[in-house]
Amino acid sequence: MKIGIILVNYKDYAQRFLADCLQSIRSLDSAIPVDLFIVDNASSLETEQYLKAKAPEARLILNQHNDGFAKGNNDALRVMIEEAYDYAVLLNMDAQLTPQAITEMLKVAESNQEIAAVQARLMLAQDHGKINSLGNMTHFLGFGYCQAYGDADRLNYQISADIAYPSGACVMLKIKALESVGLFDEKLWMYNEDQDLGWRFWLQGWRCAIALQAVAYHHYEFSRSISKYYWLERNRLIVAWKNYATLSLILFFPALVIMEIALLIFSLRSGWFLKKVQAILYFFNPLNWPYLIKARREVQKKRQRRDYEILHLFSGAIAYQEIDNFLLKRIANPVFTLYFQLMRRVIIWFKQ
Repeated sequence: MKIGIILVNYKDYAQRFLADCLQSIRSLDSAIPVDLFIVDNASSLETEQYLKAKAPEARLILNQHNDGFAKGNNDALRVMIEEAYDYAVLLNMDAQLTPQAITEMLKVAESNQEIAAVQARLMLAQDHGKINSLGNMTHFLGFGYCQAYGDADRLNYQISADIAYPSGACVMLKIKALESVGLFDEKLWMYNEDQDLGWRFWLQGWRCAIALQAVAYHHYEFSRSISKYYWLERNRLIVAWKNYATLSLILFFPALVIMEIALLIFSLRSGWFLKKVQAILYFFNPLNWPYLIKARREVQKKRQRRDYEILHLFSGAIAYQEIDNFLLKRIANPVFTLYFQLMRRVIIWFKQ
């Protein structure tokens, strides 16, 4: 069996986090040898020399430009596919694996032939008693967020459970499934690419799971960069457009319009209004329509499950751990949850 770990570097990221990450990889307690790939985005002579010195065992893939998370990982995944690897482990450089992490993820991946992706239990590196993610949740309007964030005493110590999609911070992917479904959508560049891949796995007959006994500690920080909101808002809409069946798009559209109006108001008050407008205008640019049409057509052509079979994995409530808003919790979430449950019943009734 062949397993590879992929790390993606950008500028000084390796200088900040690589040493601890490497130490955890070198300390893995696995009977199966694990190869290491490092993708260096916007590579320079300085970063190349640094990576070679710190990780001589790694195979380096040097990209002239910052090609983003999606293409960076895809570059290494293509090599793994060509060389007949069985599994790829995507690992953020700001995360550290515990010695049994690979073994436990592999145990879950091998337990069922339908499992395509297995996420490790992500705990906060800053506080090992705090959960970062037990898998990610998809809101029916396209938002993605960490599931079960909080204290470790919330854990249910079962072996595994189905999740809507895995976090790209630490996930084992089955190469056979990637060959069937396809790699990350590079148009997304960063954010929501793991959500999109997980959604496509489910639609095409695979499953995503969490391995609760596999642990990784993650230096998670929610970036407040304004530019981030363009990618988050644009990409969540792209992912929903690509993956929903036509009936779902129609039924969820009224709620989407209300949410977009609310987000425009919220963004105006929060300082990222122009980014929100840019994200909306992306869909009105005819130059983007060929990609949007092709991307949706490809997903729908390959689908083996209908929406009603996977919507139990979705949510009507937004539960970002970084947001504590009274209107969201007391008004928006209850209303949208009720709407989602009603529309889900319609979709189930039509078996769409």
